[in-house]
Amino acid sequence: MCTFTLAVALGAVLLLPFSIISNEVLLSFPHNYYIQWLNGSLIHGLWNLVFLFSNMSLVFLMPFAYFFTESEGFAGSKKGIMARVYETSVVLLLLTLLVLGMVWVASAIVGNNAASRQSLYDLWEYYLPYLYSCISLFGVLLLLRKSGSCGAPPWHGGGSSGPFWWPREG
Repeated sequence: MCTFTLAVALGAVLLLPFSIISNEVLLSFPHNYYIQWLNGSLIHGLWNLVFLFSNMSLVFLMPFAYFFTESEGFAGSKKGIMARVYETSVVLLLLTLLVLGMVWVASAIVGNNAASRQSLYDLWEYYLPYLYSCISLFGVLLLLRKSGSCGAPPWHGGGSSGPFWWPREG
């Protein structure tokens, strides 16, 4: 699962340069028979697949992998892989029901009309890509903070260098 998630992340990173290069090749050789397969439909389909698999990895596969490493199987059941998979599936299902229930209650509290219920039904189409973008931005900021790409962190003797969200000494 983690390898699949890594492959999806690599595909997401490499898809933008591939899109740009394929567009330039198509503009340079518009009537070449061997390059006509690089059309906009292919690129659009690849973008849709990358975002579908990114959302699936972010919402289902990565939590499943985390819960799987933490699981031991239910008390009284046989120890083994299937007991851990069963416990992980149950925990992930309960977590999903809990989160969806909280979203449903919050939606009912905020607005009790047909438009708010329709917006809740449109969760997958509109809000999940936005959620993916926000979590990706948070991950990149966290990665930049840990790797020191934005300057030396204060605990490495960098003093006050770094982004505004790093804690300052003194």
